[in-house]
This record gives sequence, C-alpha cells and structure tokens, in this order.
Amino acid sequence: MNFISKNWKGILLCFCISVPAYLLGNLVPVVGGPVFAILIGMVLTLILKKKESFHAGVSFTSKKILQTAVVLLGFGMNLTEVLAQGKQSLPIIAATISTSLLTAWLLYKILNVPENSAILIGVGSSICGGSAIAATAPVIDADDEEVAQAISVIFLFNILAAMFFPALGGALGLSNEGFSLFAGTAINDTSSVTAAASAWDGLHGSNALNNAAIVKMTRTLAIIPITLVLSAVHTHRSRGTGSSTVKMRKIFPWFVLLFVLASVVTTLFSLPAAVTSPLKGLSKFFIIMAMAAIGFNTNIVKLIKTGGKPILLGFCCWVAISVVSLLMQRVLGIW
Repeated sequence: MNFISKNWKGILLCFCISVPAYLLGNLVPVVGGPVFAILIGMVLTLILKKKESFHAGVSFTSKKILQTAVVLLGFGMNLTEVLAQGKQSLPIIAATISTSLLTAWLLYKILNVPENSAILIGVGSSICGGSAIAATAPVIDADDEEVAQAISVIFLFNILAAMFFPALGGALGLSNEGFSLFAGTAINDTSSVTAAASAWDGLHGSNALNNAAIVKMTRTLAIIPITLVLSAVHTHRSRGTGSSTVKMRKIFPWFVLLFVLASVVTTLFSLPAAVTSPLKGLSKFFIIMAMAAIGFNTNIVKLIKTGGKPILLGFCCWVAISVVSLLMQRVLGIW
C-alpha cells in the first residue's frame, strides 16, 4: 500500500500524457509517440507549479517501467528468423555500429561533450534509436535530461533521413535490395525506417519495406552485447573507486538478461503473433510512458542552451553511418 500511495500520482500523470502521445504517434509515425511524450512532458512541467507529489511515481516510471519495456521488447525477437533473413546485412551492421561508436568517442574527446550524452547518441545512432537509448540509460546511470537530449538529437536525424533517403537512394542508383540495406542500417528508428522504405516502394513499385524491417530487427540484437560491455566498463570503474560487490550487482543490467530470455522463449517456442503482438504493443506504450516521465523531469531551457555540441555529434554519427553503409555495399558487391 505504501508503494501505491507513494507512486500512483506520478504513474497516472505519465499515463495521461502517454495516451495522447500514443495517438499522435500513430497519426504522425515519422515523429512517433516517444517524441510527442517528451514534448508534452516538457511543456507540462513548465505549467504545473506544485510537482512534489508526482516525483516518486515519475521517477519509478522513468526507470522501472522503462526497463520493463525493454524486457517486453524481447518477445518481438525470434532470433532464428531474424538471423536467417538478416545475415547478409551483418557485415554492414557491424561496420556501421563500430563507426558510430568510434565517431561518438572521438567527438566526445574533441568537443568535450558530456560522456553519457556521447554514449547515448552513439548507441542510439548505431543501433535502434529510442529502444537502444532506453536500454543503455540505466546501465550508465544517465539522468533524464541526458536521455531527453539524446532522443531529441536522434529524432532530428530520423526526420531528415525519412525525408531525403528515398531521393538519395534513387540518385545513387541503388537497387531495391540495396535501399533495404541502406535504410535498415543507416536509419536508426523503426518508424523512420518504415517511412523511408514505404516512400521508396511508392516511388519504385517495389517491396523494400519488408527487407528493411528485417535488417532493422537484426540490428536491434546489438543491444545485448553493447549494454553488457557498457555494464562491465561501468562496473570496473565502480570497483576502481572502492565500490563493493554489492554495488557491482546493483549496476549489472539484469533487465537485459531478461530481454535475452524473452527472445529465447519466443524463438524456442515459436510464439505466435497473437501472443507476441500485444506484448510488443505494451512495450511500445511503456516506452512512451517512460519518455513522458523523462520529459516531465527535463528543463527545456537548459536542453536548448546545451544542445549545440550533441546535435553536431549526432550529425557526424549519422553522416558516418550513411557513408559506411554505402561503402560496405560497394565492397560486398551489392550496390
């Protein structure tokens, strides 16, 4: 009862923000529910004067419900199907992820961007946008403003990619297969991959959307090793400062292991869409709720003032991934 009395107001607030954000995300999928939730949350926190009673529930939503969303995401991953159909894209995926992380690390050093922001933007650019940021943030103890900033940067380049990639692919003479690989490896958010591939199909009368989605799902699997490596690094640093084994257990991302377990269950038992679809839908809604909480905890004025360097970092990651994706196609003889 103490948990309910302490948290219900904040959880209900995030839910109320999430419903219109979810509906707006369906109407404008290239923007997506999570971005709308962050925006509504940031505006609402400026309006509400007495916010103390919401803090506990909002904090619970931004952390525990976010982790639950990542676990449920695993039920949408049939590992056998994803790897069987997406294996051609694996070299390109490995190259683009490595490029993004290296670019983020170099610019973190050169531009003096906060470390957590650089990690979140690098991971979000290289893997799968909001979902990767959601999985990584608890591992590195990122605060809500860092998460909101990373999501905002990723969103900006999602929009640009969805708008310009179909025309760019046509100008470069990409085949349908080539554009599927390009969209699936160089655009980070599922909704934007879908938007770009759908636009390509409309222009060329093809079926690139299905292949692009498979490439994107294959790329999502990188959440597992990336978060585990970051956890190991974070744990090593904590131990180096004298933290105990208890601290190490606290840092370890158990929710990522549950994500893996959910994927294994889906794979071994070939769970039907009637089971996995509602769980995937719930995962997406929980991510929207968590983004509402993060938006509510974010100072929009500070976010705008400090946004220049993170945007430049995100731009460089986006350009580097796009170039490497196309170069790898040349090397592999696909384009």
